[in-house]
Parts: sequence; structure tokens; C-alpha cells
Amino acid sequence: MNVRKIENDYVRTADRQLEKKVKKKIGLRRRLTAFFIIASVVLVCLMGMILNQNERLAEKEAQKEKMLAELEEVKKQQEQLKLQIKKLEDDEYIAKLARKEYFLSDKGEIIFTIPKKDQEKKDKDEKSAEEEEKHKENSDK
Repeated sequence: MNVRKIENDYVRTADRQLEKKVKKKIGLRRRLTAFFIIASVVLVCLMGMILNQNERLAEKEAQKEKMLAELEEVKKQQEQLKLQIKKLEDDEYIAKLARKEYFLSDKGEIIFTIPKKDQEKKDKDEKSAEEEEKHKENSDK
């Protein structure tokens, strides 16, 4: 069957109106798609910035904790230095320090030096190394 379309003014205006509606729907879809793409890009950029700022904030917090610990350490050192200054103002302490560090003595004192544990270990290690060398030399002959 071959059906022919009626071609009069009413049908043509109805076709034009239908074409306009279709074009409006296509335009609306394109605008909405463009809007959602732009909104998505902006959202991704904002999320990236937030994550970057959170990382920087965490780094700054860690740095702050480190600096606070260092500050406490410096305050302890400062207190020790103040105490040392007070001690150095005392003549008896200076005399005791001079006797200890520079092996100075009071009248009638005799100074004995006792080797430290590290020095004793070094001496023992050296002696054992020498004995091993002698033993090797004897065994080689």
C-alpha cells in the first residue's frame, strides 16, 4: 500500500512544530550534557584541591609536632645550661671540675687514673689479636 501524506498548511505547520520540538529536545540534551561535563570537571578539580590541602595540612601537623619536640629539647638544654652557669659561679665546683678534667690536685692529694671500660676492651682485643698472629706464625713454621 502506498499512502500519501496530506500536504496542506495545517499539516506543514504541525510538521514544523514537531521539528522545533525535536530540535529543542536535542538542544536541551546537549546543554544538559555540556553542563554535567563541566560540573564533573569542576567537581574533580575541587576534590583534587581538597585532597592536596589535606596532605599539606598533615605534613604541616607532622612538622609542628617535630618542632614542638625540638622546642622541648632546646628548653631542657637551656635549663641545663642555666644550671651549669650557676654551678660555674661556685668556686668549689670550679676547683672540683679542674681536678677532675685537668688532673690537678689539692695539697696532699694523689691522683690515680683508672682506664675506662672501652679502653680495657680495646686493650684486650689488641692482646688477643697479637696472640692469634703469634699462634698463626708458630703454626706456619
